Amino acid sequence: MRSMGKIPKYSQVVNYLLQKIDSGELKVGDQIETEEQLVEKFGFSRMTINKALNKLVEKKHITRISGKGSFVTSSHVVKSLEEQSSFTEDMKSIGLKPGSQLLSYKLINSNEIPEISQKMNIKEDTMLHFFVRLRTGNEIPIALNYSYVSAEVLPTLSLDALDSSFYEYLRSLNYTIIGSELEMEAVLPTIEQKSILQIEEGALLKSKAITKVLINGEEKILGYFETFYNGNIYTYKFKR
Repeated sequence: MRSMGKIPKYSQVVNYLLQKIDSGELKVGDQIETEEQLVEKFGFSRMTINKALNKLVEKKHITRISGKGSFVTSSHVVKSLEEQSSFTEDMKSIGLKPGSQLLSYKLINSNEIPEISQKMNIKEDTMLHFFVRLRTGNEIPIALNYSYVSAEVLPTLSLDALDSSFYEYLRSLNYTIIGSELEMEAVLPTIEQKSILQIEEGALLKSKAITKVLINGEEKILGYFETFYNGNIYTYKFKR
């Protein structure tokens, strides 16, 4: 590589990768060169390359996934209480293909989760569908969703449908989603969440939602949903 004068070494790497992103050579979801390849290309130390990649993560240009590499994000999703959107809509808005993978499913009794049952205002001994899904963009892990859905409001549930958009599945059953009572906060990931989302550090954006639906002309509480988003891709916008 040609000398760049007094420009810091890590900045040379940052500028090189940004030029490839800005020119369109690297698109959202593309994997960038590995640390080893960048070390060989520039002749810099691994520490310098690592500093450059961390700068790009800080600026939301890339996301680093343990064991897989670094990927272009460029665009960033900003969540707010006022402008609610689904994960599928979020991914499409930044040019990524949304995906879903069912990690676990079971029927549970409302008595097992009294705090959540109170939030949902459901009576004792009500059965709920409890399922955990990994949400992806271009097959990159981005969010973990924990869902508690009333079996009285949704008596049967196709597990195959949980490997795609749950809201689209509800609409196919003639349920109309009429809104959510939403809360958001920043939290630190658990060891399990770090492993599933393949992240090493940083906070997650946690959303808590009570979702209501309209079915046969009657408004009902469908369920309680907790979603943990990768903080490198999602930001919470506070109302001013």
